[in-house]
Amino acid sequence: MPDNIEQWSLYLIRCNSGQLYTGITTDVDRRFAEHQQGKGAKFLRGKGPLELVFTALIGDRSDALKMEIRVKKLRRSEKEALIQRGAMT
Repeated sequence: MPDNIEQWSLYLIRCNSGQLYTGITTDVDRRFAEHQQGKGAKFLRGKGPLELVFTALIGDRSDALKMEIRVKKLRRSEKEALIQRGAMT
């Protein structure tokens, strides 16, 4: 992929309650820090501490959006299996 195309990543965050949040970004570290500060997704506000449990480099934004939709449709057990096999824990 050419250098001038942004690389998008898929990530999963585990809330204190065990709930899993799925998102995409071009900078996982920055986005996770925003979530920890209560910025960004309302779903995560007040549900800390948060744990980044999975990241995967996907490619372009279109592919990342498609993958995000696929992962959000997975059952919890399937998401946990993805995390176990995952790119990062």
